[in-house]
Amino acid sequence: MHALVRLYSILPNEIKRFLYDFFGNHYIDSIDEETTQWQKEYSNPIEIVDILGIYIENIENYTLAMWISIDTGVFIKVTEDNADELIRYLYERFPY
Repeated sequence: MHALVRLYSILPNEIKRFLYDFFGNHYIDSIDEETTQWQKEYSNPIEIVDILGIYIENIENYTLAMWISIDTGVFIKVTEDNADELIRYLYERFPY
């Protein structure tokens, strides 16, 4: 089972700008300027905590929506209201 993170934006270049600002060239090599959706698969669900935290801490600076999946076919929209609970849940469910 792999965890997925999906980013969506109505603005071209917004996803690329977000990823570049926080991760440098690590994620953006294969993203063009017009990309309005992006997905990354993580083998360890705990690894999504970093991008989830960065997203929530900077949500007001970007026009983005984030959805995560830790169970096949089930996606949860990340919001300011549920981010802390999602992070706690990830650490409880996947403690290693």
